[in-house]
This record gives sequence, C-alpha cells and structure tokens, in this order.
Amino acid sequence: MSHTNGNGECHASGSGNGNGSGHANGDPKYGLTIPEGRDLVAELCRHFYDQGWVSGTGGGISVKADPDVIVMAPSGVQKERMRAEDMYVLDAAGAVREAPVARPFPYKPPKLSECSPLFMSAYELRGAGAVLHSHAPETVMATLLEPDSNEFRCTQIEMIKGIKGHGFYDTLVVPVIENTARESQLTERLREAMAAYPDTYAVLVRRHGVYVWGDTWIQAKTHAECYHYLFAQAAKMASMGLDPAFPAITPPAHELATQVIGNVERPSKRARTEGGTSNGKKVVLLDIEGTTTPITFVKEVLFPLAVKEAESFLLQRGEADEAARAAARAVVGEDFTGDWAAICAKVKELVTEWTAKDLKIPALKNLQGMIWKQGYADGSLKAPVYEDVAPAMARWVRGQKRVAIYSSGSRQAQRLLFEHSDRGDLRPRLAAYFDTKMGQKREEMSYTEISLSLGVDASDVLFVTDIFEEAEAAKAAGMDVAISVRPGNKPLPPSSTHRTITSFAEL
Repeated sequence: MSHTNGNGECHASGSGNGNGSGHANGDPKYGLTIPEGRDLVAELCRHFYDQGWVSGTGGGISVKADPDVIVMAPSGVQKERMRAEDMYVLDAAGAVREAPVARPFPYKPPKLSECSPLFMSAYELRGAGAVLHSHAPETVMATLLEPDSNEFRCTQIEMIKGIKGHGFYDTLVVPVIENTARESQLTERLREAMAAYPDTYAVLVRRHGVYVWGDTWIQAKTHAECYHYLFAQAAKMASMGLDPAFPAITPPAHELATQVIGNVERPSKRARTEGGTSNGKKVVLLDIEGTTTPITFVKEVLFPLAVKEAESFLLQRGEADEAARAAARAVVGEDFTGDWAAICAKVKELVTEWTAKDLKIPALKNLQGMIWKQGYADGSLKAPVYEDVAPAMARWVRGQKRVAIYSSGSRQAQRLLFEHSDRGDLRPRLAAYFDTKMGQKREEMSYTEISLSLGVDASDVLFVTDIFEEAEAAKAAGMDVAISVRPGNKPLPPSSTHRTITSFAEL
C-alpha cells in the first residue's frame, strides 16, 4: 500500500510479496515496488498536468521499479485522469510484461506510449531510474531562441545548480534535435545526442518538447522542474533583449578556487593580471577574420563554399523544409515569383553577386551559416585558428576577464567556427557573440551598444581587429584597441597611430 504527498512523492507502507507487490529479489535497487510505481506515475501525471507540461494526452512518464522492470504511462489517456491500473509494466529490455485492461467507452483501447523506444534509450545508454517527456510551451520556445543552433545554452541562472554536475557559474548545454512526424522516429537522433553530450540529462526536440531523465525518479523530477524553469527564464530574458548564455557576473575569487570554466582550470588564488588583462580591462572583444583566424579561410574557403553549395543545398533540403524556405525567401524577397527550382536558382545568383561585392547582408549571412553548419557537421570543414589564440584566451579567462566575439558573420556561424576549430572546441572560453544585429562594424554606435550589452564601460573593453576603420569606430566609442597584423591582412594607412600586434602573446 502507498500514499503520495503534494509533491508527487510516493511513500510505501506495509510489506511486499513475490507477486509484484513487494521487493521480491532481496534489497531494493530502485526503491519502488510495481504497485508503488503505478501509483507514483499516476500521481506525477496529475502533477505535471497541473504544471501545463502534458496537456491533450501529450507527454509521457516512466519509472524503474523492483525487480528491474519499467512502469510506463500509456498513450492517448488524459494525464489528469490517469489511474494506477492504466499503467504498462515492461521488462528491462522493453517488452510488455503487463498491459492494462481497456476502460469502457468513450475511452480508447490501451496503447503503449510512442515514447517507449526513446525512454528505453535513456535506460539503456544512461542507466536512468526514470524518464519524463514534456510538451510544455517553454520547452518549445527554448528550441526557437537560436533557430539554427543544435544547442540550448544558459548560464548564471539560479536553478542550473539543480542539474546534476552543474553549478551557478557553469554554462548549461542541452542538445536540440529536429522533430519528426512520428515520435518513435526520433529514437536515433535522441541516441546520437546522448552520445555527443555525455553531461546532459535532457534533450530538446525542435518545436516539440523535451526528454528528461535522472538516476532516480526523484532526481528526474527535480531535473524536469529545473530545466522547465531555466527554459522559461531564458525565453523571458531573450524577449527582453538579454542573452541567457551571456555570463554577466564575474565569479568571486573564492568561487574561482573550486570551479572550472570550460577546459580552463581556475586558480586557487586570484590570478595576477597578465597579457591582455594587465591594463585592467574587463572584456577582450575579438574580431575573427585576420585576427583569430587567417583571412584566407573566410575568403578562400567559407565564402566560395557558400556560393558553390547555395542552390544545391536548398534543393536538397526542399521547399517543405521550413528553415530552408525562410532562408531562401529572405534572400530573394517575398515578391519573387516562381517555383522552388526558380527560387533556388535566384538565390544562387544573388549569393554569387553579394559575395563578390563582400556585402554584409543578414539574409546572406544566415544562409551562409546554414551551409557552413552542414560542412562542419559532416567533417568537410575545420576552422584554422592561430596558435597563439587559444593560450591567450586561457590566460584571460584565468584572469577573470570575459572574452567576446564581434564579427560580421552570424552568431551561429561564429559559434560553429570556434566549436570546430583545429585547436579544439574553444566555445567554453567565450562569453558572448555579437554580429551586425548590433550595428555595422565601422560605426561608433555599434561599440557603444556592445558595451551596454556587456554591462561595462567602453573603457573597460579591449577590442582587437585587423581593420583600421573598425579600430577607429571602437576608439571613438571609448574602447582601447589593438590592430592585428597577420599574413594576408590589408595594410594599414600611414596615418594609423593604433598599437599593432602580430601575436596575442603581445597583449
């Protein structure tokens, strides 16, 4: 016999027998008998329905119970009306051991949840004690904050520390996979995300929802509540123009002693200022082309690839692909008439023209980013980064300085470049990304806006670029500047008085 409290926690009383009502195999492994598991899942269904996570029979819940079985809510039943006797019991391999008895009309015959193979993935690959699936609005919005990204990221939001292995100053990363028409068809994508992100306890599905798990049902419930809170806060922050992935607070010295930023160990004592931080700057803002990365990579590899693949990329994705359709329409304009093939051909023409003129058009940058993302994903692209860049970033992070990027390429393209660099994944060392949505790079106001977004005075920022006009604009806004002189960069005018460097080691 069992009873539940207001938090959905199940407490057992009485002793069990060997017929599924007690711990038949000695010491309990999961802390739940099968009857307790049935009661718990029914209680959690009602609890999550009240939260707005599983409306319209959507979503699903399953828990492990002794002796090594899975209790799973059925498909097609209103979650707030779920009963203990409605549950399926599966063996450890996912085969049905006990099926519920059909309820009378108008209830539908019982059906095993379409989530079943996805739940089994978490049990198999992660040793989960419970797996939950939610369709909450905030989970959908979280997948749309960066429509072209395969990750949700946030940092310095209180409930991050409710996720196992994470703390307040850590960046929480949740993989995002694309949706399919049938839930069961998501299985392979979910398994790939679990393999690629070993530290995550959740996987988001674009425009769909989230799968969450934990080592026990209590941890899974805690994770679900924390993730939903974080998704909701991130969406609210984005609506206010705030980046939930931007670390607005520099950790105090006593926190630095026990935490790690990405792959960079924090010192046990406050680091002395060194390198680019010796002048007391709080932020180092970096350009990409000719600064962190050879200008030839962008001009001779990335741009030509986008020109070459623009038409075939869109044709392959097809007009039914919402992202491809939106990207193409943004290039050709809503007034352009013609079938999909004609639209793709026009895109090719405009991408070729705009690239030749080196125009910084948002629609072009967006499409380029999509094409490059595919190249990075299939391994055909690897971004070269100067050998002095990663060590300098590490020094700045150790010195409690934030490192940010400002480039004409989209934020997604920036992240992809540093994720797939030949120096490893450098994203953990980067605090923020800015593109031309902040303004053009040769305009003073752009740098003022970046300072405001960073929450610092312009004088607290060191901007490093290879372009004289950008340096002039940043200096006019009050930033300190240094011009990167690398092979292939454009010569500076004789009138330039800005400091020049040939390596980040000089900063």
